[in-house]
Amino acid sequence: MREQQAERPIRSVAVVGGGSAGWMSAAAISKMFGRGIDVVLVESEEIGLIGVGEATVPHLSAFNALLEIDEAEFVRQTQGSFKLGIQFNDWGRIGDSYVHGFGSIGRDLGLLPFHQYWLKARAEGRAKDISAYSLNTVAAPLGKFMAAPSDAPPNSPLAEIAYAYHFDAVLYARFLRRRAEAQGVKRVEGKVVAVYRGGTRGFVESVQLESGEHIRADLFLDCTGFRSLLIGEALGIDFDDWTQWLPCDRALAVPCEKVGPPTPYTRSTAREAGWQWRIPLQHRTGNGHVYSSRFTTDDRAADILLNNLDGKALADPKPLRFTTGKRRKLWDRNVIAIGLAGGFLEPLESTAIYLIQAGINRLMHLFPNADCDVALQNVYNEQTDFEYERIRDFLILHYHVTQRTDSDFWNYVRTMTIPDSLQHHIDLFVADGQFFRNGTEMFGLTSWVQVMLGQGLHPRSYHPAVDWVASADLHALVDHVETVVRSNVSLMPAHEQFIARCCAAQQRA
Repeated sequence: MREQQAERPIRSVAVVGGGSAGWMSAAAISKMFGRGIDVVLVESEEIGLIGVGEATVPHLSAFNALLEIDEAEFVRQTQGSFKLGIQFNDWGRIGDSYVHGFGSIGRDLGLLPFHQYWLKARAEGRAKDISAYSLNTVAAPLGKFMAAPSDAPPNSPLAEIAYAYHFDAVLYARFLRRRAEAQGVKRVEGKVVAVYRGGTRGFVESVQLESGEHIRADLFLDCTGFRSLLIGEALGIDFDDWTQWLPCDRALAVPCEKVGPPTPYTRSTAREAGWQWRIPLQHRTGNGHVYSSRFTTDDRAADILLNNLDGKALADPKPLRFTTGKRRKLWDRNVIAIGLAGGFLEPLESTAIYLIQAGINRLMHLFPNADCDVALQNVYNEQTDFEYERIRDFLILHYHVTQRTDSDFWNYVRTMTIPDSLQHHIDLFVADGQFFRNGTEMFGLTSWVQVMLGQGLHPRSYHPAVDWVASADLHALVDHVETVVRSNVSLMPAHEQFIARCCAAQQRA
């Protein structure tokens, strides 16, 4: 029997790059391992941040809880607002609108989800649109919001309100920086000009700054954004390009004046060669136009964006260029890429912050010794591949399942060949409305059902077990759910009223 040998523990972590990815990483590691590990973060004010209004998914509340962040303080400090889902306009056809809401749809009965019963009731002309049976999708367009009250009955929709956040990404990074530095993280100002590797395994030993200073560590987190200085340039990990399925490769971002109450949802409006986002904050509204340079020009994209703002633009549009896809490995040797350094999926479903969070969580569970065992790397990379690919498929769904024929862009995405994994989901849903979540993929049944129906994809039938329920009982179920949802939404305050009462930020002139 082989005698176990003591492994050298990690004593130092260098986070290369700031922004949301860098400061989320530094804050989490210093919170969980701060007493035994020195954490240093290197960033350059000269490089700056990709600072736009940011939208999230509900998972962020778990990250905030890990850091023991008070929600009201977080929302105030980031000029934030709340998000019940995403409103998609003009995606299936021009004039169409639906909300992909968080939370559940209706109430399941037996082994079948509610939407199966709804499919039969709808076919019999006894049901409204699927959006009428979810608290989030009813409340969002009405501008209603509240967090789950502590005294809500357990079986009430108000007891399980699922929500996320909108916030200013630059303010969020500053907020996390203050917390991380209070936990012992050392920040070093400087631009990385060289990366030094050594040993038989080619580990990164240090990064050199313009000042000549070397930052050494046992483990390096690459948070350098699209530059991917460590995992891409230094270690040479190849990038898998997914532009064939997600052809948008540019974006313009611009804030505008706030002209009304912030809506409790993100808005995504399809345009002739891409789509436009709208993210409402307390002090302004974030906007952007994601588009394909293959199908339109930068000037045309800017005109569309600026002509479709709620209020006066507060800056010139900031151009961004990107390639959708991911590195073939996000952990190689003693370097782990977090955020844009490892891959990019356009923000159509607000997954950027989630993918940062997921990468950090995965690192926590697989935290290595200084030798960075290859077995841990393999598990990390396999799980990351699965997660990115499943989110990729969900994004492709929005483009491919459409009836739009009004531009070359929409004709391309409607007719393109899609990954087999996505085609299997579509075929299963078309057969009888079913969806099976594949392991731990991020988006579950509620999300897929809402988007497939919202995009105009309708099943040929429903699960045969639905017919075992008497028609009167089925209709009573559907009617009861709609009544309960509507009555509970009526109890919710306006989104702006909730913010004013609980977490209003100080407005500066």
